[in-house]
Amino acid sequence: MRERLTQKRLLITLVVLSAVLLVVACVAIAIGSESVSVLAIVKILAAKLTGQVAAVSPEQQIIIAEVRLPRVLLAIIVGAALSVAGTAYQALLRNPLADPYILGVSTGAALGAIAATVFAERLPIGRPVAAFIGATLTIATVYFLGQTQRGASNERLILAGVITNSFLSSAVIFLLTVATGSHLRSVFSWLIGDFSGDVKLLPLIAGFIVVGMVIIFFQARSLNLLMIGEEPARALGVEVRRVQIIVYLSASLITGAAVAVSGVIGFVGLIIPHAVRLVGGSDNRLVVPASAFVGAIFLLFADTIARTVIAPSELHIGVITALIGAPVFVYLLRRVS
Repeated sequence: MRERLTQKRLLITLVVLSAVLLVVACVAIAIGSESVSVLAIVKILAAKLTGQVAAVSPEQQIIIAEVRLPRVLLAIIVGAALSVAGTAYQALLRNPLADPYILGVSTGAALGAIAATVFAERLPIGRPVAAFIGATLTIATVYFLGQTQRGASNERLILAGVITNSFLSSAVIFLLTVATGSHLRSVFSWLIGDFSGDVKLLPLIAGFIVVGMVIIFFQARSLNLLMIGEEPARALGVEVRRVQIIVYLSASLITGAAVAVSGVIGFVGLIIPHAVRLVGGSDNRLVVPASAFVGAIFLLFADTIARTVIAPSELHIGVITALIGAPVFVYLLRRVS
């Protein structure tokens, strides 16, 4: 029997995960085709925080401050977002197979982002807004298709997600046929995930994601009760419909924001919440924040492998997560069937 969640246990867990994340981030910054010492990294980061000039070579300054650091921050933000979104969907649907990728939410967000790139490139905020709209419409469609006379069926919702994902993938293929030049490369990058693109929108995207994750965290107790069932939760005072709408919209917001800067990265929202529950129990007051940290660590680790395993070339991050996530999906499928 797992230890009951207390504020002390929650605090210790998050402090430990924060320390692990910091170490992994430093390692990710240091590793690459051009090796950089830890001392140089510390000088550059300190200079960034204080606004001074670091006593390092201009080459190292560019490599760390303009290439690796933004990429590491992007991996942290996206990993946390997809993991928390997966946690929210799994709790709402009471199904460990639910995640933004399998439900088609990531593909819907990508479709919106790609459409904005192809048809409204000059609008800087158009891509994240379009991605959020795509994610929201997708989860609304999945929820509608999953309804039965007795309410939403978990099995039907997963099946509806798979069907919707297939349809949206066809729409993405259509956009491939109309995209040209640099647009075509952007579309391909979004289809399999990519951290090497423009990070100018990262502060805005990070703001959306943090707000969405905070909202989901404050619904953690209600999610715990919903995991028992809608009727028992309603009997215990949970406003089921309100909580569902809030969490669905918040999960769609952070999924759309993540996809707007990284493209479709599959299985993160599937693997991480399940791993956290295996180790720390199913209390969402712990699972939500812990999944954010573990997801950030996982995606940092996967991205480091992606850009170093065949250096100087690099793999797309979606290839690494799919290689890890597909076997986990098969394992979970056998467990719940």
